[in-house]
Amino acid sequence: MEEKILLVDDEEGIRKVMGISLMDIGYQVFTAQNGKEALAVFRQHRPPIVLTDIKMPLMDGIDLLQQIKAESPDTEVIMLTGHGDMDLAIKCLKLEATDFITKPINDDVLEIALKRANDRIGMRQQLRAYTENLEILVHEQTARLMKTERLAAVGQAVEGLSSALRGIAGDLDAGINCFNELPCFVAIHNRHREIIAINPLYRERLGDHVGQASGAAYPPDSGEEASPVMKTFATGKGMRRRVTVLYADGTRGPVMVHTAPIRDSQGAVELVVEIGADIGEVRRLQEKLQATQQRYQQLFDEAPCYITVQDPGLTIQAANRRFQEDFDLTIGNFCHKIYKNRDDACPDCPVAKTFADGQSHQCEMEVTSKRGETYRVLIQTAPIRDLSGNVTHVMEMSTNITRTRRLEDQLASLGLMIGSVSHGIKGLLTGLDGGMYLLNSGFKKENQEQIREGWDVVRFMVGRIRDMVLDILYYAKEKDLKWETVDVLGFAEEVLKTVGPKIKEQDITLTHRFDPAIGRFQVDAGIVRSALTNIIDNAVEACRSDASDRPHEICFEVTQDAGYIYFNVSDNGIGMDEATRANIFTPFFSSKGERGTGLGLFISNRILSQHGGSISLDSEVDKGSRFSIKIPKKAP
Repeated sequence: MEEKILLVDDEEGIRKVMGISLMDIGYQVFTAQNGKEALAVFRQHRPPIVLTDIKMPLMDGIDLLQQIKAESPDTEVIMLTGHGDMDLAIKCLKLEATDFITKPINDDVLEIALKRANDRIGMRQQLRAYTENLEILVHEQTARLMKTERLAAVGQAVEGLSSALRGIAGDLDAGINCFNELPCFVAIHNRHREIIAINPLYRERLGDHVGQASGAAYPPDSGEEASPVMKTFATGKGMRRRVTVLYADGTRGPVMVHTAPIRDSQGAVELVVEIGADIGEVRRLQEKLQATQQRYQQLFDEAPCYITVQDPGLTIQAANRRFQEDFDLTIGNFCHKIYKNRDDACPDCPVAKTFADGQSHQCEMEVTSKRGETYRVLIQTAPIRDLSGNVTHVMEMSTNITRTRRLEDQLASLGLMIGSVSHGIKGLLTGLDGGMYLLNSGFKKENQEQIREGWDVVRFMVGRIRDMVLDILYYAKEKDLKWETVDVLGFAEEVLKTVGPKIKEQDITLTHRFDPAIGRFQVDAGIVRSALTNIIDNAVEACRSDASDRPHEICFEVTQDAGYIYFNVSDNGIGMDEATRANIFTPFFSSKGERGTGLGLFISNRILSQHGGSISLDSEVDKGSRFSIKIPKKAP
């Protein structure tokens, strides 16, 4: 049977193209052109997955997402967004959207997003099935326990009947007939130590020993002392003893025997009633119960999730091995104390909700292990009821989805990177087209000035492409460092030679101050040079972006102390506000608009960290910025 999926977009062309792709994958596709229409289709067909554009008339994708999640929290919603809608896409993820895909839609990206959605649906189904199996197991165990308790009560009942038999008098047949329906072995012995009457169960299981000696049902090697009947005749007192009997088929088995004397009118023991309860069956039931308990405990402990059983006060009454390995039960018995070190219950606690309405609930939250590690867990609850149907306890199962969430974050970052890089490459290709146009036009007109201008554009764009590719490689893979001992002054002068021409072209003054006594340090010179160049390029862009008429200046300083080399890059450009300063070293964040990839300063910071160094920033809007770089003289 095909899986259902709802596709919502106000562009008919996108609905048709994506609908064909989804049907090829194997989905039954329903479509809608706006959120209002989509809500009606969703309520009619209940598809488990919804693909929706964010910006639509009548009801946009965010309102549709919130409405669907309110009616069906388990429905997976994937958002479709343009490159400029990244803030809205991130807002959707906070509203529990499964994923977002940027337009134009790539089929491979679409299949990855759908697989992630189906994996989440499958995880919930497995948790639900696991909960139902545990509930069945609990009910079966309870039933077996009650049966065992009833069998154990037989011994008490037999003992009470034995006491009551002391008052039996009158006709012997009437006395034995009253035991015919009892699930026990009943025999009556006379003062000559002979069996004179037995009930049907005795005859069936032990044999017809009427007229035989009182010890006929016991093994020959047990001796006369083993018979409690002999003791009762000797002492005149009732006996209770566990003995071994010989069954009619030749096997032996344990029996709990009770005896009671029946006296004549002078008070002498005339008869003895012997009642035996087969405890072999009880033992077999106990062993079966023990085996069931062991299997239940093994299932409980080996479950691939955290399981606790909580009472109405949210106190943990039982926890499986995996929970006890990762969480410290000694700090308190309350769930919220163990998970989050809270003194009061968590808001929207799913266990409290299950106690309130008797239904299973699900949520996702962050918890802290006893080692201080933060986990993201998916929680599912199930009620445990008594025979009257009242919820006495709640079972909480929590699956650690930390690695899944990290993978989702990485995939989201990858999507952002692909979108950012694609946008950057598009701009570079446009620039190349312009340069090639100037070259072709110059060749046709034999205009050397136009040829040089076109070649300068092409050369500049090729350099930009090279820088972007290097940035992507640095981001994608941790580079092994090639350590070498380098003269600091020579290294700094090479950096100046690299950035000097570009700074001069922008009519920016470049000054430098180098400590003449500075010596050598151990670095991977190539990538540290790239990091410093990125930082100086950032200073150049800050000066270029300043619309004021003041002259612009960049200063490059190199100093030292006993253990470190310091590179300082300062400019009097536009500066940065607080939000920019907070995100300047974050991947894909750029204040340069289309001129930046958002990777340069992030990679520079990463390179310096690899060297055991660090970078700090001091900046103020309209006054400029100062980057301070610190690198150890010796390789860490």
